[in-house]
Amino acid sequence: MTNTVKLAAEVLKEHRASIDRLDAILVYTLGERFKHTQAVGKLKAEHDLPPSDPNREADQIARLEDLAKEADLDPEFAKKFLNFIIAEVIQHHKQHQS
Repeated sequence: MTNTVKLAAEVLKEHRASIDRLDAILVYTLGERFKHTQAVGKLKAEHDLPPSDPNREADQIARLEDLAKEADLDPEFAKKFLNFIIAEVIQHHKQHQS
């Protein structure tokens, strides 16, 4: 194995370690986020509020698109990601309504 291949392998290992740490951060962050959305769902159910808030969702999508641009992340990907999360949250809120 040449020195450049060894160096590339070490750099690859470092990138993968960073990716693994970031994946863990994402999972724990999503876990924390869903704890709060579960609390929101219970609150909405207790006060007979609708499980969905289209104005809030639109504001959040616009905000996330702006953050994505600042982070040099594809805003369309960020929008799809948030829409996925919102759909999951709404399902949880509907379960609380039942």
